[in-house]
Amino acid sequence: MAGELPDILIRQARKEDLPALVAIFAADALGGHGDTTEAEAFPDYARAFAAIEASPDQMLYVAERGGEVVGTFQTMVTTSLTRRGSSAMIIEAVQTRADLRGQGIGAAMIEFAIAEAKGRGMRLVQLTSNALRRDAHRFYERRGFRASHLGFKMALK
Repeated sequence: MAGELPDILIRQARKEDLPALVAIFAADALGGHGDTTEAEAFPDYARAFAAIEASPDQMLYVAERGGEVVGTFQTMVTTSLTRRGSSAMIIEAVQTRADLRGQGIGAAMIEFAIAEAKGRGMRLVQLTSNALRRDAHRFYERRGFRASHLGFKMALK
């Protein structure tokens, strides 16, 4: 389950990666997810990590360069009755460390996810992106994604 491009290793996340992952998410002011590196929040992240790790339909990955976590993404597989009961891979929570953007890390992560989906016979790969992330939209379009649907969310907490 590891993929490699020149100096970027993509592998399944391990529990010891959590502090680095949380730091990447906490540094994302645009996402507005309320992530924080404060110690009292760590049990919440540990619970979420355990749930993802236990799920056969989810996988959390890290991009590593020189032994350091520099990016992350998660994949989920969903099967529906549409398209004759086929499955799709959803790519979620794609983040590259802010100081390293534009160096091919995001591209390596997305290409890895697409290759995983193809290898597993998925009919579709899809993702959502914050409407404010115009640079990310161009990034995804360069990789062959197209904006085809309008998404809606409802915060419950």
